[in-house]
Amino acid sequence: MDHTEVEGTARVEVEVLTARDVPLGGPRAMTVRRTLPQRSRTLIGAWCFADHYGPDRVADSGGMDVAPHPHTGLQTVSWLFRGEIEHRDSLGTHAFVRPGEINLMTGGRGISHTEVSTPATTVLHGVQLWVALPGEHRHAPREFQHHAPRPFRVDGAELRIFLGTLAGDTSPVRTFTPLLGAEVLIDAGATVTLGVDPGFEHGLLVDEGDVRLDGTPLRPAELGYAAPGRTTLTLTNDSGHPARTVLLGGPPFEEEIVMWWNFIGRSHRDIALAREEWERASDRFGTVGGYPGERLPAPALPNAVIAPRKNPSRH
Repeated sequence: MDHTEVEGTARVEVEVLTARDVPLGGPRAMTVRRTLPQRSRTLIGAWCFADHYGPDRVADSGGMDVAPHPHTGLQTVSWLFRGEIEHRDSLGTHAFVRPGEINLMTGGRGISHTEVSTPATTVLHGVQLWVALPGEHRHAPREFQHHAPRPFRVDGAELRIFLGTLAGDTSPVRTFTPLLGAEVLIDAGATVTLGVDPGFEHGLLVDEGDVRLDGTPLRPAELGYAAPGRTTLTLTNDSGHPARTVLLGGPPFEEEIVMWWNFIGRSHRDIALAREEWERASDRFGTVGGYPGERLPAPALPNAVIAPRKNPSRH
């Protein structure tokens, strides 16, 4: 990890998180680049998971085909750059994930869903993100929200705000903690400075282009972490072509979480119970219609107790 001090401030750094390759579950699933969680950083605000995939030619990769699987204690955020994904869930939702449109699914006490790239999709490219629910809302009822944010320009960049508020634009999508989620497409050679909430920590995920976040270089698939205290973030595109980034943020999430497979709880017992209920097909997760295959079985629990995760202490 690299660290860069911001001139004129004390102990306000940009930390560079590098991705690792992870194969998704299922017989035809893709390999993704995962930047959250990591040993050094579990969360950015309530953002607890960030997978970045593509651009993948479906003819080569087989596309995305994720069978029915469960979630608890979190919200999923699907955001595409190219392609189309068909979504079905145990609420009865049948929807499509398309570029520039957010699909947010709340799986508090329990939900299940499928994700399958559509037959017309030739290239698949996007991010899959999770948000940890705070303790008082971690058993929230199932919910599905969709929003297509309007693109608008600030200096040398085009923005789409899919969660929270940035540059005077606010998403109507509801979350259980304050959050920021935005796609920022920076013109070739351009710099944009964005006013941000100093109570938030931020993460900038680079999809394409060579970008600097407050002077710290970031390569594609890297995520730059900026601690709370900043009132602005300056993004510079050093490439000769547009650079695409995803900006995430939120106030530090002070609770410890236990995260395993598709579940978030507060204890090993929470996870073990969720797994047991999924394996016996309890009503907790409901059923997904319209998928031709079997449900994904849960992996075996580790022999050791799953330990809670929390970010390192801030200095």
